[in-house]
This record gives sequence, C-alpha cells and structure tokens, in this order.
Amino acid sequence: MELILMMFITGMLLGFIGAGGSGFMIAILTVIFDYPIHIAMGTALAAMMFTTLSGTVSQIRERNTDIKSGIIIGLTGAIAAYFGTRVAFAIPESIIGWFTAGMLVLSSVALFLRLVLASDQYVQLDNKTTRYWILSVLIGIVTGFLSGTFGIGSTPFIQVGLMLLLGLPMRMAAGTSMLIILPIAAAGGAGYFWAGSLDFQLLFTVLIGTMTGSYIGAKFTKRAPQKLLKTGMIATPIAAACLLVL
Repeated sequence: MELILMMFITGMLLGFIGAGGSGFMIAILTVIFDYPIHIAMGTALAAMMFTTLSGTVSQIRERNTDIKSGIIIGLTGAIAAYFGTRVAFAIPESIIGWFTAGMLVLSSVALFLRLVLASDQYVQLDNKTTRYWILSVLIGIVTGFLSGTFGIGSTPFIQVGLMLLLGLPMRMAAGTSMLIILPIAAAGGAGYFWAGSLDFQLLFTVLIGTMTGSYIGAKFTKRAPQKLLKTGMIATPIAAACLLVL
C-alpha cells in the first residue's frame, strides 16, 4: 500500500506537468524502496509504455502528430533502446545511478531550451529529402540509446530534436514525441525483461498508482498558472537526480 500511495502521488505530479517520469520512478524505487537500479529502470520504462499509450491515441485524434516522423524515429529509437539495455548491464550499479542522475539534469536543461525556443515559426523540413531521413534516424538513435541505457524517457531531447532539426512547431513536437516514446519504451522494457530485470508484480503495483494519479493530476494542468507549470516541468527531473545521488 505504501508503494501504491507513493506512485499515486508521483502519478499526480507527472500528470500535472505532462511528463513520462521514468527517472522520477527510478529514484523512488531505488532510494525509498531499495529496489536494485536495473529492476527499477526496467519497471520504469515498461510503465512509461502504458502511461503514454492513451496520450498517443489522444494526440493522433487531435491531429497533433507527425505520424511519418513518429514512426521513423520511434522504430529507430526502439532498436537503439534495446541495444542500450545491453550497455546498461555492463555498467556497475554503483555508477549507473550517477549517470542516470546526470541525464536527468541534462533533460531539465533540454526542457528549459524547449520552453525558451518554443515557437510556431519553424520551417518544417520536407519529409521527402535525404536530410530529413538522416536527421530523423539520428534523433531516433540518440534518444533511443539514452532511454535504454539510463532508463529515462528522453522526452525533452526528442522534442528539442523535432523542433530544431525537423522544424516541427512545439504543439506538433509534443504530440509526436508521445508516439516516438511508445516503441522506445516497449523495446527498452523488453530488453530489461530478457535480462531478467523486469518485475511484473512491481510493474502492476506501479501502474495502479501512476495511472490513477496521472489521470487526476492532468485535471489540474489547465487550472495552474503557467509559471508554476513551467517551474514544475524543469524542477522535477532535477529533484529526481538529487534523490538518486543521496
């Protein structure tokens, strides 16, 4: 019950700021509940797959998704994420927590850049050009590998890549990123499962709390001041990083 309650509170926060929150889940599972970090990483990635599924469907229905870019980057990222899980197990548990914390801080920086650079004035790259394909595959490889290796969602990195490299406006980048995360989280979770680091009972417990909390937390998003929302988006990964290195 303690874990469900903690995940419910976590889900409310993540639903409020609109984040996948795998890094925050990893920090709570390892620091507060003493789960091995590889178990926590596998569980967090698998949980993220379920929590982003409904959001992906909703974004597609709202026409906020560049489906071609989402499929290309998502599938490329899924392959990279699976190989990233192989690298994760080669890193000692005493060290990988520090790496994950560092990536969370970098994701906070990327979030800040995303908010600063937010604009609907980008010139979208023609999706029939060679440059488009190269950049899309590059985004998939980098973000997928980061997700699989460090158990993070890489959402800020994906969105900044979509905006700066492919020229997608912020709203389209946000919607497309959810489609991209889905196969990346699935492949990353599968990698940890085949390595014996995915606890289904723990996953079920985490999902009960986070999905319920996320649904309720999302109700407060439109009611909150923009400054509070942006502060929460940037501060949450940093808080998770600090918790991991305690």
